[in-house]
Amino acid sequence: YLVKNIGKICTSERAKNTAISLLPIIGWMKTYSFKEWLLNDILSGVSTGLVAVLQGLAFSLLASIPTWYGLYAAFFPVIMYFFLGTSRHISVGSFPVLSLMVGAVVTRLVPDEGLPANITAFEGLTKEEQRVLVSASLTFLVGLFQLGMGLLQVGFIVMYLSDTLISGFTTAAAVHILISQLKFVLGLTVPGFSGPLSIIYTLESVFTQITSTNIHDLVTSIVVMVMVLGVKEINDRFKSKLKVPIPIEIIMTVIACGVSYAFNFSENHGVDVVGKIPNTIESPIAPSLQVFQMAAVDAFPIAIVGFAVAFAVAKVYSVKHDYVIDGNQELIAFGASNIFGGAFKSLAASTALSRSAVQESTGGKTQVAGLLSAIIVLVVILGIGFLLEPLPKSVLGAVVIVNLKGMLMQVVTVPYLWKKDRPDCIVWVGTCLAAIFLGLDIGLAVGLGLELLTVVFRAQFPRCSVLANISGTDIYRDRKDYVNIYEPEGVKIFRIPSPIFFANIDFFRDKLKDAVGFNPLRILRKRNKAVKKMKKLLKKGELILTSVRLEGNRSSEDESNMEDLDKPTDYSDLPIQVNWSADLPANIRVPPVNIHSLILDFSAVSFLDISALKGLKAIKEFIRINVDVYIVGCDPYIIEKLRNCKFFDDEIKTSIFFLTIHDAMLFINESHPPKTVSEKVMKTFGDCTSLICSFKD
Repeated sequence: YLVKNIGKICTSERAKNTAISLLPIIGWMKTYSFKEWLLNDILSGVSTGLVAVLQGLAFSLLASIPTWYGLYAAFFPVIMYFFLGTSRHISVGSFPVLSLMVGAVVTRLVPDEGLPANITAFEGLTKEEQRVLVSASLTFLVGLFQLGMGLLQVGFIVMYLSDTLISGFTTAAAVHILISQLKFVLGLTVPGFSGPLSIIYTLESVFTQITSTNIHDLVTSIVVMVMVLGVKEINDRFKSKLKVPIPIEIIMTVIACGVSYAFNFSENHGVDVVGKIPNTIESPIAPSLQVFQMAAVDAFPIAIVGFAVAFAVAKVYSVKHDYVIDGNQELIAFGASNIFGGAFKSLAASTALSRSAVQESTGGKTQVAGLLSAIIVLVVILGIGFLLEPLPKSVLGAVVIVNLKGMLMQVVTVPYLWKKDRPDCIVWVGTCLAAIFLGLDIGLAVGLGLELLTVVFRAQFPRCSVLANISGTDIYRDRKDYVNIYEPEGVKIFRIPSPIFFANIDFFRDKLKDAVGFNPLRILRKRNKAVKKMKKLLKKGELILTSVRLEGNRSSEDESNMEDLDKPTDYSDLPIQVNWSADLPANIRVPPVNIHSLILDFSAVSFLDISALKGLKAIKEFIRINVDVYIVGCDPYIIEKLRNCKFFDDEIKTSIFFLTIHDAMLFINESHPPKTVSEKVMKTFGDCTSLICSFKD
């Protein structure tokens, strides 16, 4: 069979698609616009590279390894992700939560006090070299786990980490990071602790030595934190006016290096500084199999958390800029990146939201910006790293603490969750407390357990209702189960057969798009682009209004902000009414929409969670392209929850609810009377000479 059909199986098209799926760079490089994108990518790459240098140095402290190995995490993984990743905007490199989880394993196998673990590869190595070997081997193992999951196509596993669980977990990680940086901010010598209650032991050691605080470290840290927080607030308030955010962290780092060097903080005041940074890239090493055995249980949650955070950030930017990311390919990309980085003693790589925000907000269009940021890091490693040697570690600690603001502020969601969705609140609080006191690995497991329990509880005990036949109504069934059944013209009825929650909301949205045959968000964006283009042509006089058609010359595509294209279509200043089902002028192409009404059958939906509420807001996309949306058979409890959670607004109104499908159909038939046979015949012939638009009254 294989011999006979080898030509059908191994076609050039299939080979091409396989190559593009494994090397996404082939796909986007073909469409790369050097004229329009290269300058933006260069500016973004330089800005991101400078931030990556500082964060690499700072986050390496969390892993309890020498600072320059944090720079490797901003170089080696980025190179591999450039070829294999599907996101064009995330900045790959060190992430504080992952660095902290790596540091817990490092201090467990190579403690500050006492003998290291019995590992053959440790013979003849200093304590620092032993810790680097553990970190590199763990990173390599994390990469193997991620690569294996990607090849097995299990990227869907990230769906079981809900927004609530991730929020609680990262808040707990932020608390751990904050406590771990106190020894640098205060200039104390605190041994590393790992395992349950390690945070208590760390605080005990800090407060025992509090009288030995180095005043120079403390004052430096306070000044840096106040300045960075203040300028970051300015950046947030005036981001619409600032083309590039003020790089206050880099400015303060340069000032701190200069002051430390001028007053010789290290020798005169006992301030712990970064110290010698080798101006070379160290040779690759083979990972230790004994470390694999001792750290396998720790490596798996690190792999899951690293991928989940990166995928969540990548998904935000893919929606904003209208392109597709592949979860399985992302696993392969991060797996290969961590394997490559681990071989060169890099930290485990993921992405940091703040660094990715810099790359995107400074105009980065593709991973060319990421590649250029890696080149900046390489220049620092090989050329100017010595300038950072007098940098106090207390400054790095202060930078880390300031960057925790976003994660720590997530605690304000707890009162909201308690009022709106108590099971989600229990997941958040349980995950956070368990991760704080029992450790991040155990906390993640506890969070998953709580999350599964809430799903089981909600699915096993739904809000059941007794249904009865209402006199004079019709019965609606699945069209696939019957032969003699017709679908109402211009109406799509979509039945949701189960509760909607974080694990299936994306599935239902995809199935809904398949059912209607189009993506409403893309239709909306294309319509908005078309309207903007027609306005532009009319203004230039290149578009002529006639009684039959609009005629105009073809012009270049209008570069529009994606966020503006997601808003309702603005027909102001356009003296016509656009008939989107007819041919448009100037070779403008907008896919047709063959329905005018969409009915969502909620009769089997017994509950919604917060993630589902956010996902359901997508019905605005249908409303904005003139498709009326109706929800039928909805439980009063759900309607009340939607009202409490501010689901309704000027676009989504409470009038969309009907008791049954037939009630909704009666209303639709009044608004859109079914066409007669003669009208259908006239429409068939009329489409050939239909008016593209008509003047407004």
